[in-house]
Amino acid sequence: MRPLLAVDAPSLYFRAFHGIPESAARTDAGEPVNAIRGFLDMIAQLIRTRRPGRVVCALDADWRPAWRVALVPSYKKHRVAHGDVEEVPAALEKQVPVLLQVLEAVGIPAFGVKGYEADDVLGTLAATQPAPVEVVSGDRDLFQLVDDHRGTRLLYCGRGVAKLEDSDDAAVQAKYGVPARWYADFAAMRGDPSDGLPGVPGVGEKTAARLIARYGGIEQIVAALDDPDSGFAPGVRTKLAAAKDYLAAALPVCKVALDVPLPDFDPELPRAPRDGDALLALAERWNLAGSARRLVDALAAA
Repeated sequence: MRPLLAVDAPSLYFRAFHGIPESAARTDAGEPVNAIRGFLDMIAQLIRTRRPGRVVCALDADWRPAWRVALVPSYKKHRVAHGDVEEVPAALEKQVPVLLQVLEAVGIPAFGVKGYEADDVLGTLAATQPAPVEVVSGDRDLFQLVDDHRGTRLLYCGRGVAKLEDSDDAAVQAKYGVPARWYADFAAMRGDPSDGLPGVPGVGEKTAARLIARYGGIEQIVAALDDPDSGFAPGVRTKLAAAKDYLAAALPVCKVALDVPLPDFDPELPRAPRDGDALLALAERWNLAGSARRLVDALAAA
């Protein structure tokens, strides 16, 4: 079976928005369309190079779920604009609905699920859809989804789609010193300022990786703290013991949900636009003819 391309849509459209100057992609009326054009070009390139048989775009129906905030109140707090609304550039915010209209016209399913992030939708797709599954994202948290036995890889685009890092378990271990199945435990200990996760004070990447290599995940590490013969350095034991409550809360925050109730969808890669008239109208209205054509050509060639 050809792969399912499971796309972290927010990761890609944020990357497109910041990677292409607004001045380089506008409508005749001066409206920026850099995120839309960049996103469509990335999807077209992925379809050309990865040759998937199925494709789904995951969205953030809830970018900061209450259940995660209840466990770690600092989770993404620094990215709140007001209330519980994410700080998003106004020029990008206006483009997202148009992008979703384009994907609908093309026939590529794009959805989120209330109470969950795009990561959780991607995790559930990886856990429930027939293998192989190729997850596309610039989010390091999704390294935890890599599963050689099931056939799940992460196409990490931290340096752009043109420089994808096709990651299996060996790649994760080479990069971080831990197997993919322990990446969430590693992230919880190390912390992640971009997500507002403080980590264990005094425990950085190298120490976290050494602890996992010796003991396993957080549950095994915490259990070993009570064993006087477990071999912890006194300072590390003290730091971990003081952080027990944090670790118990942070681990489920860092773990991607694998059981999100997904809506009905058809992941089959369309060979032609589902609604060609609608796509043409959108392309003309938003000055997207080149990007739309490249995506249509990629679908036809696939």
